[in-house]
Amino acid sequence: MTKLDLGDFGVVLNVSADGTHRREAAEMEALGYGTIWLPGGQLDRLDRLAELAAATRSARVAPAIIPVDVYRPEPVGQLYAELEASAPGRFVAGLGGPQGPQPLPVLNDYLDRLDVPVARLLLAALGPRKLELARDRAAGAILLLVTPAYVGTARALLGDEATLVVDLMVVLDTDADRARQTARGPLRFLSGVPGYRASFRRMGFAGDEVESLSGRLVDDLVIWGDPAKVTERLSQFRDAGADHIALHVRAADGQPSPPAAARQLATKLFS
Repeated sequence: MTKLDLGDFGVVLNVSADGTHRREAAEMEALGYGTIWLPGGQLDRLDRLAELAAATRSARVAPAIIPVDVYRPEPVGQLYAELEASAPGRFVAGLGGPQGPQPLPVLNDYLDRLDVPVARLLLAALGPRKLELARDRAAGAILLLVTPAYVGTARALLGDEATLVVDLMVVLDTDADRARQTARGPLRFLSGVPGYRASFRRMGFAGDEVESLSGRLVDDLVIWGDPAKVTERLSQFRDAGADHIALHVRAADGQPSPPAAARQLATKLFS
């Protein structure tokens, strides 16, 4: 299977009530980002992805991710058909979940009923069984909150032909305490999700490190610092086997917002 051409780097944008995410998407495309992503938690309706496609000219548009326990396969397939007519070749369906028991049968049934080509599907995957499913029934996998070493493990399991996307949380701040505090916001929620807790243990983090969200855990899973340091860390994930990195910027008061951080990083990534 031919790998998806997502570009080396993409950026995750937040949905805004006033529609500024559409203007930001056009700007991110102009800066050089190959894929514009929307976070699944903000995907209040599927046509948000159509808004991104209409606002851009050539960048891929993708969700990270469409939760399969929220959106049925039929409207996802309809969205693919509509975007293939209006923006051919540009929509990639990133799917994920569910987090409950027996997720693989649910995912397999969903994929059986989904009318989207395998070559345009990515599955959120952390553990080996979901990675195998992404290898066998999609174009590849999306990883979140992983180390470069685990990217190498995932690449070995997926093989060379699958597309490997890493969704990386980034905080553009050189103050360690402040950056870690911002990172712990989403980590506090995700560390309570069984799949992520298991993933953290697989990567060698002890139970007390997961409970306390230790400095080592935060520093290994979230990239923070100035643009030069962040760019250096990104290269480690690329060297480990990531085909595409989605920059998922987190920010608190005084820290650059996702668009502002993406502007600063673009001067390093695309120079």
